[in-house]
Amino acid sequence: MSNLEICCNSLLIHTEAVETVRSHLPPDETLSDLADLFKLFGDTTRIKILYLLFEKELCVCDIAVLLNMTQSAISHQLKTLKHSKLVKFRREGKVVFYSLADSHVRSIIAQGMEHLTE
Repeated sequence: MSNLEICCNSLLIHTEAVETVRSHLPPDETLSDLADLFKLFGDTTRIKILYLLFEKELCVCDIAVLLNMTQSAISHQLKTLKHSKLVKFRREGKVVFYSLADSHVRSIIAQGMEHLTE
């Protein structure tokens, strides 16, 4: 008896449907990476930073003022977002400006807001 039969109260397993879905399921490592990506969106400060950057490229000082937080706290969150490739940066003299890494990040934020406001 398979695990599916043990946990399913139905005596009928839709083998074709199960195999179709199984063939499209990404590897566990990929799904784990996806889960890790979505965990980054689970922190209110990081969401606020991303939402600010959705509007305009900003430096750490700008973000700190907008969120009423220390530059150190903002830098820590930006490091996490940069490491996860959600934000990118550019230097202009001594000032570092941050922006969303690409249109995918913009899309994730926009779709999340759209979902909440429906």
